[in-house]
Amino acid sequence: MEKFPNRAIETIDLSMTYHPGKIEVPALKSVSFTVEKGEFIAVMGPSGCGKSTLLHLLGGLMQPTGGRIFIDGIDISSLEDSERTAVRREKIGYVFQRFNLLPTLTAKGNIELAKKIHGNGSLGRNGIGEVIEMLGLTEKINSRPAELSGGEQQRVAIARALINQPSIILADEPTGSLDSKNAHTVLHKLQTLNEKLKQTIVMITHDSEAASIASRVIEMKDGQIHTPTSKYEYESELRTSISIHE
Repeated sequence: MEKFPNRAIETIDLSMTYHPGKIEVPALKSVSFTVEKGEFIAVMGPSGCGKSTLLHLLGGLMQPTGGRIFIDGIDISSLEDSERTAVRREKIGYVFQRFNLLPTLTAKGNIELAKKIHGNGSLGRNGIGEVIEMLGLTEKINSRPAELSGGEQQRVAIARALINQPSIILADEPTGSLDSKNAHTVLHKLQTLNEKLKQTIVMITHDSEAASIASRVIEMKDGQIHTPTSKYEYESELRTSISIHE
């Protein structure tokens, strides 16, 4: 039985050091934080602060040099590569800055390909339809990527990420390649998924406007977190701030 069943993510003293040649480059330094199920977290910070490294570690794409990472109560930092891959397929959905859609397939084809890869754990027919409708893709489902706007392509990428009903969506600068209008649409769709489906989302962004739609913002600098590291610390600090200004 999980000790903290409502936690989607927990890291304990998470560290990552790169070794380009004989030099040591610390990217993360003893990072500890939690994300509750259903939270929408934005991670912000200057280039080189460690936020991309953090996202890759949360997704099981790399092994940390120190500390532990729990995804839905599973300590992925102690797993072999094949075991981490299995957890990643079951628990994690990715949304990238550059949509990574196959140009020869329609929107439907790109989504169905992800469904085949993820197998029996994926959404049923009704679930797919609900997500497609929620993302505003019903009229575009038979279009190829070249026939879609950047915002529409990103929404297809989001639908693809949701196909296996992941516990967590990791979004890496999802509006970085979009104009302001399409960026606003994509952010609104992510917010809708969080509010209506209670989807846990961790989003990296440089954009303070994009971060403003999240339920909590984590600020990083020099490989460390400089804001409250849990929902409860954040809410406590918020209440204190409100009482001071009343």
